[in-house]
Amino acid sequence: MDAVLDDVFIDEISLPATDGYTLAGTLFLPRGAKRHAVLINSATAVPRKIYRGFASYLAHRGCAVLTYDYRGIGGSRLPAMVGYNRPKSLAGFKASMSDWAALDVTAAVDWMRERYSALPLAYVGHSFGGQALGLIANNSEVSRAAFVASQAATWRLMTSPEKYRVFVFMKLIGVPLAHALGYALGYAPGWAGVGEDLPKGVFLQWTEWVSSPRYLFDSNLPALENFARFKGELRALCFSDDPWATRPAVELLASGFTATMPEVLTVKPSDVGARAIGHFGFFRPEHRDTLWRGVAEWIQRE
Repeated sequence: MDAVLDDVFIDEISLPATDGYTLAGTLFLPRGAKRHAVLINSATAVPRKIYRGFASYLAHRGCAVLTYDYRGIGGSRLPAMVGYNRPKSLAGFKASMSDWAALDVTAAVDWMRERYSALPLAYVGHSFGGQALGLIANNSEVSRAAFVASQAATWRLMTSPEKYRVFVFMKLIGVPLAHALGYALGYAPGWAGVGEDLPKGVFLQWTEWVSSPRYLFDSNLPALENFARFKGELRALCFSDDPWATRPAVELLASGFTATMPEVLTVKPSDVGARAIGHFGFFRPEHRDTLWRGVAEWIQRE
């Protein structure tokens, strides 16, 4: 259903993944001329609604913006349930993080290019959303990528004591719990500390990567070769009080994009008059005239 909010048109839509699975999305359009297209790609277990304010802000500035949920998350939990109340469980649901990239993110990039072929396409990746850019075969369609707290999330590069909490949770609690409940439920429950309920395959692959010294770069995914396909501009923001996306972790992810020269910027909360930013704080409306404006101006740079 269409809506208008502060001179921005907001349309709740659905789009097909590359295998036909229905993904829930929200399209934000400016009233005036469209000058850029922007795809916002979510963090793990994070529904698209948290990006609504930032997406609206970009639309105000003349961007056509799409947010969407990966399969198994938010409005994309089951194809038949898009636009309705979520089902109570993900029992029997098959998905992995590499599926999110190959099937969902790939399709979202194609969807934007088909509809806005005359506009430069920018890619905003939050946490896993940035990682996914390196895994998709069509990342050459993206002219500029802005990463927000996006990193190679090995526990070894997190700050103390968070890294030990993550290690204990994932290896000693999360994995056994996912296996034990997975047989009955088919997913890792959000109440265990992972955010939203996660498909079992997503959680187990995520845990495998977090446990590896070089995160996903230690996997044998054929899709890793796609990192070298991206030749656009890349700016990665890390925040000094983020225990997950530390600068070394952000630099490790950026190092995989060998065909470009990534720019990694560290922001302190005091730099923008904030008390804290952390892993999610960038998307709070209080940063409209600081962090949001900075990223928007970079995206829209000719």
